[in-house]
Amino acid sequence: MPKHLLIVGFVWPEPKSSAAGSRMMQLIAAFQQKNYQITFASPCAKSDNAFNLTTIGISQVAIELNHASFDAFVKQLNPDIVLFDRFMMEEQFGWRVAEQCTDALRILDTEDLHCLRKGRQLAFKDNNPFDENYLFSDIAKREIASIYRCDFSLMISEVEIEILKTQFNVPDNLLLYLPFLLEEISESSTNNLLAFDEREHFITIGNFLHEPNYNSILYLKESIWPLIKKQLPKAELHIYGAYASQKVNQLQNNKDGFLIKGFSNDVNEVMQNAKICLAPLRFGAGLKGKLIDAMQNGTPCVMTTIAAEGMFGNSQPNGFITDSPEDFANKAVKLYKSEFDWKTYQNNGLAIINKRFQKAEFLEHLYSKIDIISQNLSSHRRNNFTGQLLQHHTLQSTKFMSKWIEAKNQKE
Repeated sequence: MPKHLLIVGFVWPEPKSSAAGSRMMQLIAAFQQKNYQITFASPCAKSDNAFNLTTIGISQVAIELNHASFDAFVKQLNPDIVLFDRFMMEEQFGWRVAEQCTDALRILDTEDLHCLRKGRQLAFKDNNPFDENYLFSDIAKREIASIYRCDFSLMISEVEIEILKTQFNVPDNLLLYLPFLLEEISESSTNNLLAFDEREHFITIGNFLHEPNYNSILYLKESIWPLIKKQLPKAELHIYGAYASQKVNQLQNNKDGFLIKGFSNDVNEVMQNAKICLAPLRFGAGLKGKLIDAMQNGTPCVMTTIAAEGMFGNSQPNGFITDSPEDFANKAVKLYKSEFDWKTYQNNGLAIINKRFQKAEFLEHLYSKIDIISQNLSSHRRNNFTGQLLQHHTLQSTKFMSKWIEAKNQKE
């Protein structure tokens, strides 16, 4: 009899809109490879960009926040594993799962470390260096509590695992490094990539609803692109991303070659036609999908330290890493003009995809972790007494708050 996985989604997956959507589809494929029967449930409204999961044999269920209907739903479903998509979903539904399905393995997919991203964003807003005062926030208290309450958490970045272990003393056995799960790039695919002299212009890409992406576009507009344009007057910057609002579209300037292209139905096509990818992120966390897209399509990058974080390990990067706007612009121009540098960094990127993100290796670790914890679930939870303690108190406080909201809604 096939095992059943329930995914509680923060949003419905949009693989063409965001790296988080691509990541979720990779996780779904990983469990399908093991013949899991999968149900995807979310309280979020579905957008036109959402992937229709029924086309790949997955049940889609709309669920409600603060409503007892979820209790009946999850009890009847009786899943073997529940995967929470970001800590906010574990906060909302984790206690209900723990109450109704005691033996279900509870896994948290963090996507990125929210307390790190939000802390960096606040430090940037305050014009201060990021330090522990920004890391040890109320969001951190919520997120770390969620990590402890789950049987283990999927971490996309080695850097974030190190922060959890050293700054928050989270035990290693509660964490699993699971980056993007990618196919190997074959030699024939590499040979089919467009060459240096077949490409033109610069590209940046990212969901405009994601604040680090929007901020990076403002940074390009105000500080970096004018310096590049001065040295390369015929060059254009093509800016792609889902959910371009009026405040994004009004940044377009045809004369300066600063072009808002909006949603792309095929990221590989637009990335491969570009000569250079620019990623001047000033805050953020996790791994950057735009760099993965660039490396897969043989497009070298110029990026900030934040953008490069966790991506390259001990390998040589697929481009220049710099945080000064002047140096960023100069490196972009240098890379645009130098075919030798361009080819060197292109080869670095292709090697990184094949060395650091091969899905077969990481799936073995995931399947092994699930098997070991499932077979020793009682002792695993007993050894995580902090998690038991947090589960106990959360079950009480969150449960009664949720029931109060539910009663209030019914009365209204």
